[in-house]
Amino acid sequence: MIKAFFLSLVATLSLSLSLQAAPAKSLDDMVTVSVLPGWTMADGSHVAALKFVLKDGWKTYWRAPGEAGIPPRFNWSGSRNLAAVAVEWPTPVQTVTNGMRTIGYEHSLVLPIRLNPAKSGQPIHLAAELEIGVCSDICVPVTLSIAQDLPRGVTSPDPQIAAALASRPYTAKEARVGRVACQVTPVEGGLHVVAEVDMEQMGKGEFAVLETDNPDLWVAQAITSRNGNRLRAETEIYHGEGHSFALNRSGLRITILSSGDAVDIRGCPAG
Repeated sequence: MIKAFFLSLVATLSLSLSLQAAPAKSLDDMVTVSVLPGWTMADGSHVAALKFVLKDGWKTYWRAPGEAGIPPRFNWSGSRNLAAVAVEWPTPVQTVTNGMRTIGYEHSLVLPIRLNPAKSGQPIHLAAELEIGVCSDICVPVTLSIAQDLPRGVTSPDPQIAAALASRPYTAKEARVGRVACQVTPVEGGLHVVAEVDMEQMGKGEFAVLETDNPDLWVAQAITSRNGNRLRAETEIYHGEGHSFALNRSGLRITILSSGDAVDIRGCPAG
């Protein structure tokens, strides 16, 4: 696994070099983004969405993009009357690029966002800077800016946003997940993690993605296997700058993806 870690760093460096060498393209040649203003919920929160339209042959990435993807980043600091933002990721698809697995979206992506106003009853001005990766034969880092006043008094759901929310992964309860447990042992420079999840197989191409709640940590792609109704995912976690760290088990997130469905599991207690 340590070897895989350094190979991944080499792959990331190679990707960075290919990004620098990419020919100049306008954003409209690759991707456009707009705001779907959405509606206000009964509790005063607001549901809106970012809509990405990708040109044919281009794709963008899920929050955990895989071996060679570019993780998306959002900066909402330009917004007004906004206390909190939660991004609701629809179930992504997996593809293989140059022999490496990536996770993301093709053609278009409606990305729902749940917004809590700082002052209830007052309008939200949504402004954000988005850093995403888009890939075809080359991968290009793209920075996009959006700004829009969100309407007050609209309570009818937008069908596009509602459909995106409906395509989210199942929760552990919805998927009837049983026992979830993680064994964590130290390795040189990091931690070795074995996650076990008791659940029925969802479909073909099933594999697990592990994430932590610490953005400074790097999680290797998990080796996923199954024995009957028990799925096993094995990975290693390192600090991006080589520092020592503690792992918050309640902040572990396991997403099990397959050819169609996905399950989102929060937390992984000791086994």
